[in-house]
Amino acid sequence: MKTESISVECYAGYKADERPTSFVFAGRDLEIEAIVDRWYDVDGNYFKVRADDGMLYLLRHDLEVDGWELVLPDGEAG
Repeated sequence: MKTESISVECYAGYKADERPTSFVFAGRDLEIEAIVDRWYDVDGNYFKVRADDGMLYLLRHDLEVDGWELVLPDGEAG
């Protein structure tokens, strides 16, 4: 799995970084219009999101380092 570190703004409800609301990728600020799917794993929390550019992205919150990454499709370099 290839990833790229990204900057993410989050909604913080009853816990910190509850869900992402926007992120910066390739120099562009992208607002998240919808969370299409989410799942939790031992290595992090995953969010499949639709951004305001109409594209789907897979974001991963790495719990060990408290950082965010964009999971890149196979064959795509960051």
